[in-house]
Amino acid sequence: MDTTKSAHKISVAPMMGYTDRHARYLFRLISPHAVLYSEMINARALLHGENENLLRFNAEEHPLVMQLGGSDPAEMAKAAMLAEDAGYDEININVGCPSDRVQSGAFGACLMATPELVAEIFSAIQSAVDIPATIKHRIGIDDQDSFTDLEHFVMTVAESGCTTFIIHARKAWLKGLSPKQNRDIPPIDYGRVYRLKQDHPDLKIIINGAIKTVEQVMSHLVHTDGVMIGREVFSQPWLLAEIEQSLYQDGQGLLTRIEVQKLYAQYIEKELQKGTSAHALVKPLSGLYHGLNGAKYWRRLLTETVQKRPNAINDLAELVAGYKQ
Repeated sequence: MDTTKSAHKISVAPMMGYTDRHARYLFRLISPHAVLYSEMINARALLHGENENLLRFNAEEHPLVMQLGGSDPAEMAKAAMLAEDAGYDEININVGCPSDRVQSGAFGACLMATPELVAEIFSAIQSAVDIPATIKHRIGIDDQDSFTDLEHFVMTVAESGCTTFIIHARKAWLKGLSPKQNRDIPPIDYGRVYRLKQDHPDLKIIINGAIKTVEQVMSHLVHTDGVMIGREVFSQPWLLAEIEQSLYQDGQGLLTRIEVQKLYAQYIEKELQKGTSAHALVKPLSGLYHGLNGAKYWRRLLTETVQKRPNAINDLAELVAGYKQ
């Protein structure tokens, strides 16, 4: 793995229903440096289900991280081995998702209440694989939301050897709020993440949560080691290109929007011939012209073309390849 490219200065968050292999392929065309993450994969499903589909990715996606959810150290270690064998570059342990489904499996954000178990999971994974592992978590849960609670969690897990913590700068309410509400209602507290980095400079701290502009990215990088962007990349995927231009040699060597469209159109054509859903293929494309004239027209064209069957293969590929604002 190219450690210079996997430094986590900029990354795209793991998001259920969003960061599938099609979205990641598009994001890689736009951003050569961003670290990409899979959707959260349940370790038990990976071990006992049809793991070929769960492990599938495009070779172009590297550097690519598999995010795993689970609470059994042995199961998590075995799942990490499958991810390593499949070619993933890194493992990330989900300690941040607040959904009821995740809580019923005793993992996700509720694991913040048991830092010793998280440390055990991390140790089991690192003993089983040669690729790095990291933790993604919140700044707190329910009434365990002081800086002392956060620091105790991080330092307990750090004692197991973890050096990289990706922190969503909101607490999670495990009862009473939906996952969507947990993304918006608990207040953002970037200062708490900054303080953690300041007090523990030896740890790599990556900040996440409500980051929507290049200016915000650059501001956070003054205080942390990296920035993780979430749903904003689906609203405006070209934000990744703007970040590249600011961080890496003024964006030299980046593809233009038209070049991205043409390459992604070739991908669409190949995937449709394999039977891939047209809707899944165009979903990450809808925000490509965000903020520009014709953005609404572009989204409507995609929707209307996807609805045309059985000629969607030719129509969709030609539309994406040839559209100009």
